[in-house]
Amino acid sequence: MTNATNPTNVSVRRAHPGDSASIAHVHVRAWQEAYAHLVPAEKLAALDVAARAASWERVLGDKTTEVWVAEVVLSEGVEVVGWASAGPGRGSNAPRPLELEGIYVLAAHHGSGVGQALCDAAIGASEAFLWMAADNPRAENFYRRNGFELDGATDRYALLGTEVDIVRFVR
Repeated sequence: MTNATNPTNVSVRRAHPGDSASIAHVHVRAWQEAYAHLVPAEKLAALDVAARAASWERVLGDKTTEVWVAEVVLSEGVEVVGWASAGPGRGSNAPRPLELEGIYVLAAHHGSGVGQALCDAAIGASEAFLWMAADNPRAENFYRRNGFELDGATDRYALLGTEVDIVRFVR
């Protein structure tokens, strides 16, 4: 069992192509945990780790996006429990040159410092922006603690085929 409250057993490093399956596992599980109130359960249950891994292989291979993983040391080895990605701001109206494209941590590690360590590695103190689901209070609190504020931009995004409202934060 992981010690989710002890940040001393956590390390953050740049991801490499061999991490695609671990990142995909966290990606799928974290979406299932974070978006259960936004997306129908059958759509979340149908997420395919292998398909996500193939997508992550492409992301990790193209070097446009920087990806970081958080690992915890267990008696049986090392486990990836979170990831973050950042890169050049996407879209023609990017308010900052750097975008925090994603940050996800398994729920068992919420509040452990893993998310903060990933955020620090991915964007540090840089000016940046991000988009998130409008109805995501835990993420909103995290980003506000890290100096992000809503800038008024909103949009709709098809999350697994389900339209959700998204909002943009900047710092």
